[in-house]
Amino acid sequence: MDLSNLKPAAGSVKNNSKRVGRGQGSGKGGTATRGHKGAKSRSGYSKKIGFEGGQMPLQRRVPKFGFTNINRKEYQGINLDTLQAYVDAGKFKDSVDLEVLMDNRLVGKNDLVKILGRGELKAKLKVSAHKFTATAKAAIEAAGGEAVTL
Repeated sequence: MDLSNLKPAAGSVKNNSKRVGRGQGSGKGGTATRGHKGAKSRSGYSKKIGFEGGQMPLQRRVPKFGFTNINRKEYQGINLDTLQAYVDAGKFKDSVDLEVLMDNRLVGKNDLVKILGRGELKAKLKVSAHKFTATAKAAIEAAGGEAVTL
């Protein structure tokens, strides 16, 4: 092997041998493969997102209904049986707050946390969260723990 027989890997170089728009003699002059007239033949053309060739786009064809509250707060729900499973695994000791939940990847750093009441909690825990359901709060306190609302 020497410098005379080196060549790039197959498929790594895309070389279109015809140079478009370089006069009639090139065979690709005139319209330069863009066809005649229309937006696509003009310079500066860029297809807009959702454009369907002039057909009414899907986004505008589909009926809109309902209401989206822009002030909605989305909570990350964590059930009591999940907390109990982490206690059994030895990952939660006596208090559960946002730091502990983040370390165990149950929530993200910007999430709001709501404790939900599915399952049962046997361990005595001090749980800190943004919200609690009534059943979850009752179950935590019944197990001898404390529910702290942030």
